[in-house]
Amino acid sequence: MLENYGALEASCPIVKDLREETELVWINPDRTTWAEGAKQIDLTMADVDDAEARLERFAPFIMKCFPETREKVGIIESVLTPVPQLQRRLNEKYGSRLDGKLLLKQDSHLAIAGSVKARGGIYEVLKYTEDLAMEHGLLSGVEDDYAKLAAPEARAFFSQYTVQVGSTGNLGMSIGIMSAAVGFQVIVHMSADAKQWKKDLLRQHGVTVMEYSSDYSEAVKQGRASSDANPKSYFVDDENSRNLFLGYAVAAKRLVGQLQALDVTVDDRHPLFVYIPCGVGGAPGGITFGLKQMFGDSVHVFFVEPTQAPCMLLGMATGLQNEISVQDIGLTGLTHADGLAVGRASGFVGRVMKPILSGEFTIRDAKLYDYMRDLLESEEIFIEPSACASIQGVVMLNRFAETQAYLEKNGLGEKMPQASHILWATGGNLVPESIREEYVNTHL
Repeated sequence: MLENYGALEASCPIVKDLREETELVWINPDRTTWAEGAKQIDLTMADVDDAEARLERFAPFIMKCFPETREKVGIIESVLTPVPQLQRRLNEKYGSRLDGKLLLKQDSHLAIAGSVKARGGIYEVLKYTEDLAMEHGLLSGVEDDYAKLAAPEARAFFSQYTVQVGSTGNLGMSIGIMSAAVGFQVIVHMSADAKQWKKDLLRQHGVTVMEYSSDYSEAVKQGRASSDANPKSYFVDDENSRNLFLGYAVAAKRLVGQLQALDVTVDDRHPLFVYIPCGVGGAPGGITFGLKQMFGDSVHVFFVEPTQAPCMLLGMATGLQNEISVQDIGLTGLTHADGLAVGRASGFVGRVMKPILSGEFTIRDAKLYDYMRDLLESEEIFIEPSACASIQGVVMLNRFAETQAYLEKNGLGEKMPQASHILWATGGNLVPESIREEYVNTHL
């Protein structure tokens, strides 16, 4: 606990509710128009375009290493699926009163890594790969055929280098699997809450997994120290990486065409609401930045965090960003939502989100399993419990006075029948069948 906890609670009353593990919504008081918010962010659409172009250059390499991506010509992308049966179930079972269309963005089924981390994690590894290849003459320029990087002599070159990352699970899998495919030595530093099956899967890919009895922050600290000691090691910094962030942002550009294909309009009269589970903040932050670039003030993004680990909400609400942890207010940071078990948020992401994020919801662990079963039974789609945090947003949107006030303030009340809502499913496809059964039968 902080020594000056009382003063903190007095200046920021929501801290008391967070400490008491209350399910709540926080509306971001610093959110402004996209035109104004964009001025406060030193990343631009050009940065997102650059990331998208790099992923396209690597498509031939990805197809060669991962044949399952050939159908999409080496582009790692997930489907956007209408889920009307889930919407009906949520309205009937929880009184959600949700109008408009409900859609599921299945990053849970992204190729290679089976989670949203396949975006940022894989992009950062490929950016590092390209930098090395250009510097050492393996590529002659961006017009070269990147498939040549899968050749044995290229792999032998990359094997001189090591990639390291600290992770609760899914980021480690994306970094580990792609780095091993390139030929890098890989070390993933995993916190105590990381699932055993994720560690086992990484080891099957030849990845070295270092296990820690402490939390995510310690795994990151140890990983960074290990990498700093090796001049040929590259550390993927989930807390501060602009490359990770931009890899995630590319998702929003691709979403535009998917929405059009489903005849979903997004404009002033047809608002878009997006709900994303949040851990340290990189993936949801990058996606939010991209969504704002694409849809401006017509999109409203909410993060969802576990009641024991609401690190981004705590950092943003207090204004302290990464200078405060959930442990500082008496929470444990321990949660069944392993990918969200983070005690201290990314200060970089928190600062970028300050003018553009609509708000945050919190969720108790028991609901993760309830929502998982709701989706599985209504739509026959499985996603892992932590990914189901997003469902809390649509269930609670019309049940909090604060969100009703938000809709009213932004002139959205009469537009809600024409609104679309996207649940961002962040992981689950690689979960072994035995673990799926275990999840389905978990009741807290």
